[in-house]
Amino acid sequence: MSDSSTRPSRPVSWSALIAVTLGLSVFFILTRWMYISHVPAAPQNVAPEKLPADLAWKATHETRRAYLLELKDKQSTQATSYAWIDKSKGAVQLPIERAMELYVNETNASNSSK
Repeated sequence: MSDSSTRPSRPVSWSALIAVTLGLSVFFILTRWMYISHVPAAPQNVAPEKLPADLAWKATHETRRAYLLELKDKQSTQATSYAWIDKSKGAVQLPIERAMELYVNETNASNSSK
């Protein structure tokens, strides 16, 4: 019993395969082009004068280097000097070595009183 209503399958023509491939290629190229044209530039690729002040240091290798050297100097100074943080609250900035000394003395005093 053969069913005469079903047709035998036909092979796909080369021209149809090429047309579908070209259509998909054009679609992906246009999609990619539209996406790339709307993505904002990364901060390191923007001219320093067009960046906001808080991001200007990221603009070039030289500005990043200068900013990080300045930051390192500032932190080094803070780690080795005395200063008032908040006079009204009595908060001070101590050199790290002196702060460790005070902490050890305080810990030893509290342990010996127990």
